[in-house]
Amino acid sequence: MYRERRAALRGAVLWTAVSEGAATRVLPDGCLDLLWSSRSGLLVAGPDRTAYLGVAAPGERWLGLRLPPGTGPAVFGVPADELRDRRVPLDALWGRAAAEVAERLGDRPTGAALEAVAAARLAAAGGPDPLGVRVAALLAAGATVTAAAAEVGLGPRVLHRRSQALFGYGPKTLARILRMRRALALARAGVGLAEVAARSGYADQAHLTRDVRELAGVPPTTLLRS
Repeated sequence: MYRERRAALRGAVLWTAVSEGAATRVLPDGCLDLLWSSRSGLLVAGPDRTAYLGVAAPGERWLGLRLPPGTGPAVFGVPADELRDRRVPLDALWGRAAAEVAERLGDRPTGAALEAVAAARLAAAGGPDPLGVRVAALLAAGATVTAAAAEVGLGPRVLHRRSQALFGYGPKTLARILRMRRALALARAGVGLAEVAARSGYADQAHLTRDVRELAGVPPTTLLRS
């Protein structure tokens, strides 16, 4: 059972889940998550390059705060590429402060409480890096990497380096991931895959299928059935 809702923190999403013991496929999205598990406590999920297959014990409860692309490093205090394709205990990043947070949250934390933890850390860091917000918005809207670099006034090499720290990977990878998510949203809204490919910037439907398979591990038709 999985549910999500918009968080008060701009661009963030709060979600809850209760595991049935089956593997779950989490698609890459350029985000970092602050997680609480009834078995494992507080964790951080880094940005994935491909789908993450997770298996939890039956009945395990999860609460998560999905931070928008580029925001996680300000909250967790480390560059996103240090967490790429990883799930790590929060205390590996925050030390004693993580134990204090865990004690404050208790055995049944609320979404509001988890969000307050992230909001406090974000405020202490002076907010998210504005560059991450701008680049993510441009790429999410379908801008090319070249156009995004020109818009923010950075050369390709500098943008790549900054993107690694902000998103966990370069802007080309982030653009590819965000394009896949736009395409899947269109397909779930009932648009045919050939039109989805054309509207999302793929060469054709075969290109769409190949790209989704590489990122998600399965073709779009499989994802749309789930």
